[in-house]
Amino acid sequence: MNLVRWTPFGEFDHLVRSLEQSRSPVRRADWLPLVDIRESVESYHIDVEVPAVAAEDLSVTVAEGVLNVSGERRSAVSDEDNRTHRTERRYGRFERSFSLPEDADPEAISAESRDGVLYLSIAKRAPEVAKKIDVKVS
Repeated sequence: MNLVRWTPFGEFDHLVRSLEQSRSPVRRADWLPLVDIRESVESYHIDVEVPAVAAEDLSVTVAEGVLNVSGERRSAVSDEDNRTHRTERRYGRFERSFSLPEDADPEAISAESRDGVLYLSIAKRAPEVAKKIDVKVS
């Protein structure tokens, strides 16, 4: 009699692979990068973790008070050339959107990609000062 060792995680991996292959045609983000959001006196800072994403594959847009960051991480390894045993990193498209606060200046946004992190800085607008209006007497 042969003894066969049962590996529950092996069956789980098989189940996950079969579910991934039968994805619905609805397009969604393939992965979501991690984000840190900070505020200083002069500006807001958003750091988006995008390892292995080329700067030319990143897009930053702003419209109607929403900052949108999107891009794509491409796999450097072709499945045709190699036999993959395990893949834990996610590849493909991503998109993150952030509602900007009212004091954020959409005209003063800077973006820099360095060491696998996209650094965004959004300047704050100067607060509006109440303007005194003289009342004329007629």
